[in-house]
Amino acid sequence: MKFSLSWLKRYLETDVGAEALAEAMTRLGLEVEGVENPADALRPFVVARVLAAAPHPQADRLQVLSVDRGDGVPLQVVCGAPNARAGLVGVFAAPGAYVPGIDVTLKVAAIRGVESNGMMCSARELRLGDDHQGILDLLADAPVGAPYAEWAGLDDPQFDIAITPNRQDCMGVYGIARDLAAVGLGRLKPLAVPDLAGDGEILLPVRTEDAEGCPAFFARSVAGVRNGPSPE
Repeated sequence: MKFSLSWLKRYLETDVGAEALAEAMTRLGLEVEGVENPADALRPFVVARVLAAAPHPQADRLQVLSVDRGDGVPLQVVCGAPNARAGLVGVFAAPGAYVPGIDVTLKVAAIRGVESNGMMCSARELRLGDDHQGILDLLADAPVGAPYAEWAGLDDPQFDIAITPNRQDCMGVYGIARDLAAVGLGRLKPLAVPDLAGDGEILLPVRTEDAEGCPAFFARSVAGVRNGPSPE
């Protein structure tokens, strides 16, 4: 099961760090298979704005961009993304940055005779998705020069734990928060349960034949749901 530190903190009020929480989970009998922060691989990447875009003199499908990375010194970058344009706010990697999606450490290079100082990145190059048809197109008011991972909310450690068959109570994040609170690593927040009014006929009648052995069993019918792409 995977969950983030911010998800855990919805239910656990704590100042304890991710590594200490992982050690506590192990002591509680929860097998922690790993703790990873997605932002660690994205430290070199910053929010940047394309100031100008001109055709490459030697290649029809390339453009020569002037990129502002927030330090007041525009950089020349050769880019082949079809959506690259003046005014676009995206993610920039300077020479020396390791780009995980293509397993390359950038350096100043000449592309078809034009010097390029870094690159504007796609989602796949940052391992944030499979899209590589164009570079990331961020909100126009994204702060130029800011670390991308922090601005995008990706600086959030992720826990990966194995749940053993005897710990069904920890099949949800609230159960894990409850265990951590019990050993003094924070305060368990009250669980807010919304009152959802039903609408329509009862499609799933529920009954229990052994009230002592099964004191509660619930079911809910949900209709009108369409399967589609998840929102960002």
